Amino acid sequence: MSSVALVAELRERIQQIQSPDLDLRTLPTHPALAELLPGGALRVGATYSVESSLTLLMLLLSAPSAAGSWCGVVGIPEFGIEAAAGFGIALDRLVLVPSPGDQWLAATGALADALNVIVVKPPKQASDSSVSRLSARLRKRSATLIVLGSWPQSEAMLSLTESSWSGIGHGHGHLASREVTVTVTSRFNSRPRSAKVAL
Repeated sequence: MSSVALVAELRERIQQIQSPDLDLRTLPTHPALAELLPGGALRVGATYSVESSLTLLMLLLSAPSAAGSWCGVVGIPEFGIEAAAGFGIALDRLVLVPSPGDQWLAATGALADALNVIVVKPPKQASDSSVSRLSARLRKRSATLIVLGSWPQSEAMLSLTESSWSGIGHGHGHLASREVTVTVTSRFNSRPRSAKVAL
């Protein structure tokens, strides 16, 4: 066994020993993303980061929402409801807080008390104590947090590393489909994992 594989295995064992009481339930997850995520799904009570892509964010929300989960979006005024509906996100179970200002953390915590999945775009870095309090609240309320941007204690960072469109001919036609490459970097796995996803 290589030293890299050994370190990854030890990290996973330590995680299991340190967190025996964490909620191991999962949310429905898009199949292409499930094969990339640690544990094969979005875990209840956990936090995930998405690197600057509303498309990827909506893809992550689509499966839980379609399965009946209530979702909330905090601090993203550019989050389009028509695009969300196109991804299969149920608008009647979607709560939007587009401009919470300095109260973004309070709004996120309040939504965690009532909703299954909360998305937030922090306008500034939160303090370590605020992050710890929010993490404890997520676990207690069985909510999952998806952060647009980096976040300490994140299970994984998801990013779009490639994108291509099809449908346009030589000067004519319509955009018909988009294929993206999603890359997931996990704190539990030393190697990033990637897969192509058709949108």
